[in-house]
Amino acid sequence: MSICIRRVSLALITVVAGLLGGCASVEAPSADPWPALREARPASVLVMPPVNNTPDVEAPASLMAQAVYPLSEAGYYVMPVALVNETLRLNGVQTPQDAQQISVQRLRQVFGADAALYMDIRSYGSVYRVISSDSVVTVDARLVDLRDGRTLWTGSASASSAEQRGQQQGGLIGALLQAVIEQVASNFSDRNHQVAGIAARRLLGGFGARGLLPGPRALPAEPKR
Repeated sequence: MSICIRRVSLALITVVAGLLGGCASVEAPSADPWPALREARPASVLVMPPVNNTPDVEAPASLMAQAVYPLSEAGYYVMPVALVNETLRLNGVQTPQDAQQISVQRLRQVFGADAALYMDIRSYGSVYRVISSDSVVTVDARLVDLRDGRTLWTGSASASSAEQRGQQQGGLIGALLQAVIEQVASNFSDRNHQVAGIAARRLLGGFGARGLLPGPRALPAEPKR
């Protein structure tokens, strides 16, 4: 009987040791997902002309302008968009692709910013479905330190006008008619620009676990009451 008990005890010890060893091998997630950004602490940001992967020619200017507000609200000094575009034009840079090929050393020399924001537009404009027509904007971004070329942060965000639309009324015919009206209206309004603003705020406003960290000029959070 004592031999059986010893065997059972040994088996239990082996199982517990295996479980503890397995637990010890699991690495804890990093507490700080922005080590490079926190170390670099950029104070000024140069927003580069976004690369447009959509047929809408207005997308780059729209998103470039919409990026200024959330970055400023987050506590960064943002180089004036008009000045950036004019400087690039006077230096023979005609396309966003050409602009994003400029070396970080040259950008630092010309604009004096600490970091540059590079954006790629994956979708911008109306998406027509059977019973709806939505404006959709999707963008990827990365923040690069102009002092040493390191990538400090990457992110992506998407927004749609469908988020602001309530339940359709009037059955299928009414929904189809509403879709046509929305499709036509989006071509003569700034709905795409408004949705781009939502996407930019999500991307750069610090929302979510991978949002951009507040800059050095960010206002302190109000105390909870």
